[in-house]
Amino acid sequence: MIDAVVIQPADTGEAAGSSVSWPAIFAGAVVSCALTLVLLTLGVALGATSVSPWSGSGVSATTFKVATGIYLIVIAMLSSSIGGYIAGRLRTRWVGVHTDEVYFRDTAHGFITWAFASVLGALLLATPASSIMGSAASGAAQGVASNAGPMDGYLDTLLRSDTPAANSSAADSRGELSRLFTSSFKAGGDMKPADKTYVAKVVSARTGLSQADAEARVNQVVTEAKANLDAARKATAALAFWLTASLLLGAFCASLAATEGGGLRDGTWGTKTHRSNI
Repeated sequence: MIDAVVIQPADTGEAAGSSVSWPAIFAGAVVSCALTLVLLTLGVALGATSVSPWSGSGVSATTFKVATGIYLIVIAMLSSSIGGYIAGRLRTRWVGVHTDEVYFRDTAHGFITWAFASVLGALLLATPASSIMGSAASGAAQGVASNAGPMDGYLDTLLRSDTPAANSSAADSRGELSRLFTSSFKAGGDMKPADKTYVAKVVSARTGLSQADAEARVNQVVTEAKANLDAARKATAALAFWLTASLLLGAFCASLAATEGGGLRDGTWGTKTHRSNI
C-alpha cells in the first residue's frame, strides 16, 4: 500500500502589512513637484523671450498658445516620469509575490505618486492665491465706503437725467457706464435698448458727436468688448483642455516609469516569465 504524500504550500514570506511604500511615493512626488517648478520657471523665461510688443517681432498669439500647451504636456511627461521612476526604484522589495502582482503594484505606486504630486502642487499654488484673496478682502473692508454696492445700478436708473452733461461729472459718467457694461456682460446678453440709448446720450454729450454717431460708436465698442471677452473665454477653455491632457499623460508616464524602475530594482525588467519574485 502506497502512503499518500501531502505537499504543503511553500511559505511565500510576504509581509502581512500594507504593500504601499509611502516613503518612496513621497520622495517621487516631491521630486516631481520640484522638476515641475523648475520647468515652469524655464517656460516663463522662454515665453518672455518669444513675445514682443513690436510689430513683426516675436511669435504670433496662436503659435504662443499652441507652444504653451505642448510645453505643459512636456512638463507633465518629464516630471511625472522621473517621479514615478524614483518611486519604483526606492519602493520596498516584495518577497514571494507573483510577477503580475508586482507589475500591478509598481503601476499603482506610479499612479499614486502622480496623484500625490498633483495634489501637492495644487496646494502649493493655492497658498499664494489664498494670500492674495485675503489681502484683497482686507483692502475691500477698509475701503468699503468707496465701493459700488448692488443697488447702485438701480439708483442710476432712477436718477438719470435727459441732460447728463449738465448734472454729472466725467468721473460719475464713467462709473455709471462701467456698471452698465458690467451688468450687461455678466447677464450674457445684449445691452437693453434703453440702456444703449442712454449710453449714446452720454457719449454724445461728452464727445460732441451726434446721437446717430454716438450710437454707432457704442455699438462698435460693445461688439469689440464682446469679441475680446469671447477670445478670453476660448483661450481659457483651450488652456483647460491642455491642462487636462497634460495631467492624463502625466498619470500614464508616472505609472509606466514606476514599473520600469521597480523592474530594474528587482532585475526583472524586460523579462516575460511569470514566476514568483523571490
